[in-house]
Amino acid sequence: MDLQLELNKVGGFKNLELLAKQVVEGFIAGMHKSPFHGFSAEFAEHKIYNQGESTKHIDWKLYAKTDRLYTKRYDEETNLRCHLILDNSSSMHYPESAGTTIDNLNKIAFSSLACASLMHILKKQRDAVGLSIYSDDYDFYSPEKGSERHHQMLLGKLSEAVMSKPKSKTTETYKYLHQIAEKIHRRSLIFVFTDMFQTSENDEKLFEALRHLKYNKHEVVLFHVFDKAKELSFDFDNRPKRFIDVETGEYLDLYADNIKENYEKAVKHYFNNLRVKCGQYRIKYVEANVSAGFNQILTTYMIERQRFM
Repeated sequence: MDLQLELNKVGGFKNLELLAKQVVEGFIAGMHKSPFHGFSAEFAEHKIYNQGESTKHIDWKLYAKTDRLYTKRYDEETNLRCHLILDNSSSMHYPESAGTTIDNLNKIAFSSLACASLMHILKKQRDAVGLSIYSDDYDFYSPEKGSERHHQMLLGKLSEAVMSKPKSKTTETYKYLHQIAEKIHRRSLIFVFTDMFQTSENDEKLFEALRHLKYNKHEVVLFHVFDKAKELSFDFDNRPKRFIDVETGEYLDLYADNIKENYEKAVKHYFNNLRVKCGQYRIKYVEANVSAGFNQILTTYMIERQRFM
């Protein structure tokens, strides 16, 4: 997918809505035989045409490309409620050197475009969507609504988050997840986008907050957002470098190769613990590598939607 992100100094992603639409359309185009239903109130999926069925909904354009008969499946409107939660701490703006192409996003840009793509699907479904953004403060909250005005406001807030460039903003995830949980009263599908870099809280407090989100029978999906090359594999050249904690300002001067092996072991152990903990608390854990595209995000949405309804 060769999309370009257009940025301006005031509005963040200049065409975030268009980009989200292109992400979703590219995802749909890559689906041939889909096991999922209810993807859109307008168009849900392709399925293989069976002899004897009506030919009314055969997709002849797809037949011309694949030489196989598929029909389009249409579903009735549904009434899902979805709340998106976005971590906007300083660490989410790493790497600062990320470019402006879809294949080179930092964590906040990736997460914001993922949220916008989910919003595009929810809008097609006539479903209600809400948004919370937090860092060292509860920056923004809006309850679940389905109007066009509301949709545009949320897109604007996502754009602002990308361009906010917070300095030394720590992540108080557990504190704000508790506050968000108190605001969501009706059963909802909840997606949390965070890099899980905590500074002041321990794992137990964090998972207590995630358990709170599951109150009232909410379904919770944790998208663990990270840059695999840098943050998991520690892929740096072996020249002397200063590594700075963007949230606390603390730093270390070192050669990457001197700690690479121990670093990788420690981070993988941390990731595995998160996965196990989420399993224990029945929270869906999904790795979201910023270099891996959006298919995993959208596929997870489709699976969870089908389970939720």
